[in-house]
Amino acid sequence: MTEFTSEIKQLPYSETTIFEVLSNLNNLEKVKDQIPQDKVQDFSFDRDSCTFNVNPMGQVRFSIVEREPNKTIKFVADQLPVEVYLWIQLKEVNSQDTRMKLTVKADLNPFLKPMLSGPLQKGVDKIANVLAAVPYETLGEEHKD
Repeated sequence: MTEFTSEIKQLPYSETTIFEVLSNLNNLEKVKDQIPQDKVQDFSFDRDSCTFNVNPMGQVRFSIVEREPNKTIKFVADQLPVEVYLWIQLKEVNSQDTRMKLTVKADLNPFLKPMLSGPLQKGVDKIANVLAAVPYETLGEEHKD
């Protein structure tokens, strides 16, 4: 497996607030306008998965396979010719400072690795940047009834 990791992002929210938002993919509805439409299209989601089309790969589906409350959300990609896993890891420093890191592990053969390594690393970095810009406090409050 080849591993790609994002920079560690500093978010001004508690890990509980971030986890509550990210562990329910329905919350993506409120931030889908931040996703670059030239790269990702036909974006749909439910609580446990999201599906989108990526040029030139086609349709990709990520499903949550494990939630470790306030720490980790693990995804697996479906509908790809190779195994791909995505982890979102959270580490709270204090109630207004949580560090987030994304890790992607992909089973790339030696032929594909040189062609896909750059785009995969850029993708991980873009996802981390989008997730770091999410207004978690606002989204978290919308779901408290």
